Amino acid sequence: MKRIGIIYGSTTGTCESLANQLATCLGVSDNDVHSADKLTDALVSAYDVLILGTSTWGDGELQDDWYDGIKVLKQADLNGKTVALFGCGDSEAYCDTFCDGMGILYEDLKDSGCTFLGNRVSTDDYTFSSSIAVVDGTFVGLALDDVNESAKTAGRIQAWADELKHSL
Repeated sequence: MKRIGIIYGSTTGTCESLANQLATCLGVSDNDVHSADKLTDALVSAYDVLILGTSTWGDGELQDDWYDGIKVLKQADLNGKTVALFGCGDSEAYCDTFCDGMGILYEDLKDSGCTFLGNRVSTDDYTFSSSIAVVDGTFVGLALDDVNESAKTAGRIQAWADELKHSL
């Protein structure tokens, strides 16, 4: 079985909470859920599958915990690794930068040699005006709005987790 690590960036705790919900759905141990500010090359090397989550801040910026974490990932050997992304955002107040943080992670890693999984999430059930996390008409990972659409969060996480489990 492939070893799965979930890495999240979270200032307010929202993304951390979502990471833990995802871990439960995937059967991932609490010991395999880590904050992005603790990311090291050894941690990256320990996993076959990396599930990376971030919130979006300001005008579509990556969450602060990821600034050093993304440097670690860019320097790591991701060839043969599987990467899945999830992001949280506010589709009402920040409808023009919805889940852009997830899009930044994707852009930074798309040429790293990793294989993306869970990266064709339909935009049909979402309300937003723009997102760099949308590539070729679909989200590059699981987009979540736990502020305005919290009633949809658990279902979205479970459906995406089921898709990941089926593909792994």
